[in-house]
Parts: sequence; structure tokens; C-alpha cells
Amino acid sequence: MALEKPAPNSADVGLVGLAVMGQNLVLNMADHGFKVAVYNRTTATTEKFVADNPKSGLGEGGELIPAADLKDFVASIKKPRRIVILVKAGGPTDAVIDSLVPLVEKGDVIVDGGNALFTDTIRREKTLGDKGILFVGSGVSGGEEGARFGPSL
Repeated sequence: MALEKPAPNSADVGLVGLAVMGQNLVLNMADHGFKVAVYNRTTATTEKFVADNPKSGLGEGGELIPAADLKDFVASIKKPRRIVILVKAGGPTDAVIDSLVPLVEKGDVIVDGGNALFTDTIRREKTLGDKGILFVGSGVSGGEEGARFGPSL
């Protein structure tokens, strides 16, 4: 299944990283009526996740809005954009942030949901803040079930 280009400004929030925690946090948001843009570096993962979770199985008003590339993903999120990153801490998180920076604007928000080293969080907040991009380091705790039904952030 090839992913169609998502409509601009169609998602309330976006999430990058569809491993176990990312998938469950997305489903939690969608069950609470949010339209969630989803992106994973491996497009096949995004395709399978969306196929396995049709709109009919989500909460009222909830929807998954998949994107095959980061540019379309960012464009699909309403401004000011709210983007959650749930990838491996360290270099992978920095790589995602570096890929997002040219695509986002002043006033957009990037949330690192991984369990980053506090010094990385401080550095990212400073670097992004200097560009007018808001950054929040807020690890997701509670495991797979917590992310799905009531994470501690």
C-alpha cells in the first residue's frame, strides 16, 4: 500500500517514531479524538501501523494521518505545530531534530518523548530556542500499556 500525500493542516499533532511506545502513544491520542500525523523512517512500518489501526477502531474524531516523507508530515500538522519524537535517545533524536528544523517555523513545538540525558535536553532547548522553536524534554514512562492507556510524562 503506497501512502497518499496527507492534506495540509489536517492533523492536530504529529509523532515521529512508530516503535512500541510511539504506536501506543499515537493510539492513546487518537482514542481521545485527536487527528495524529504519523511518520516513521521506514515507510513500511507506517503503512502497516495505519492498516492495522483503521479509523473505525479509534475514538470518536480520532484519526491517523500517515506521511511517507518528513516534509509532507510537517505540512500536515496545524500551526503552531506540535511534534512528538519517540526514537532512541542520543544521536537518533538529534538526527530527527536536525531533519525537522528546516521544515518547522518559529512558535512550533518539538517534544522529545524519549528518556534523554538531561544535558542533551538542555542543549536542545537552547539550540532550538535560539531559532524560536519551543522544545520540551518529556520522557514517556509506563511502558507499552502506560503509553496506550495512561502514560506518565
